[in-house]
Amino acid sequence: MAEDDLQELPGVGPATADKLVDAGFDSYQSIAVASPAELGNTADIGDSTANDIIQGAREAADVGGFESGAQVLERREQIGKLSWQIEEADDLLGGGLETQSITEVYGEFGAGKSQVTHQMSVNVQLDSEDGGLGGAAIFVDSEDTFRPERIDDMVRGLDDEILEREFERREIEGSPDDDDDLRTLVEDFLDHIHVAKAFNSNHQILLAEKAKELASEAEDTDWPVRLLTVDSLTAHFRAEYVGRGELAERQQKLNKHLHDLMRIGDLYNCVVLVTNQVASNPDSYFGDPTQPIGGNILGHTSTFRIYLRKSKGDKRIVRLVDAPNLADGEAIMRVQDGGLKPE
Repeated sequence: MAEDDLQELPGVGPATADKLVDAGFDSYQSIAVASPAELGNTADIGDSTANDIIQGAREAADVGGFESGAQVLERREQIGKLSWQIEEADDLLGGGLETQSITEVYGEFGAGKSQVTHQMSVNVQLDSEDGGLGGAAIFVDSEDTFRPERIDDMVRGLDDEILEREFERREIEGSPDDDDDLRTLVEDFLDHIHVAKAFNSNHQILLAEKAKELASEAEDTDWPVRLLTVDSLTAHFRAEYVGRGELAERQQKLNKHLHDLMRIGDLYNCVVLVTNQVASNPDSYFGDPTQPIGGNILGHTSTFRIYLRKSKGDKRIVRLVDAPNLADGEAIMRVQDGGLKPE
């Protein structure tokens, strides 16, 4: 949206419009879903003026009011599904990972959480007929887990028919049978994964804001952002806020961070995929003592919760723990050299 359009909002002049655009508030919709405090700090304006601007943006963007269930159903038809390329897992999730939702994947070390984030960074780039969303990925790396070599393995592990279609769609001359051609294709896949390493929790929160700017810039391009993944969401928060005395501050910051991620998913129709660490409950005498950290804040904010559990060898159990419209259940997958594969 052009910067001049913002000046039509009440209380927005050229200087305020510049500050809003520089901070990533470059559309009526992005302003409409902001809080007065957030807008006030960004544009150096009072709460009353910020409220007027937000109200004007909501009226211009036609958001913030009630709508019928039929309208909600029509809007939900725009939601995309990102396939795991594993039929059993896709059936469990009603077709795959949903856009405009936060999906949390948790499990102990070595369960395959980072394997899922890497595989989805590949799958999201595929055409819709192959279960992808035809878009780019943003990867916020807080545990030094991103490995381009693993992306290489997973691209080469795709079916030859999918690879042939990707060569054609990306206008790359080549064949899946030629190693040099495959290397060129892998480099193109890597070019559409935007990776940033988070050094601490404050930096991770800042990267969410940068991700919003990147998604805004790519929205009208051939490669819009369709996946935002954070691996791991809770690692820095867990390390920096220790003890009960800092629990309230940690949860407050985590809550804001999650809502920033959710807003990106809503505004740009992308999948938000986060991984989470676990803790063992020593008081548990029966059942699985493994519990996700993050408390009720994360439990309530995540739309879908998936528990990954180790099994024999390369086998992993994918368990759907919580979803608003799906029954709990389990699926089986294998973590192999070529990526995530069906049982």
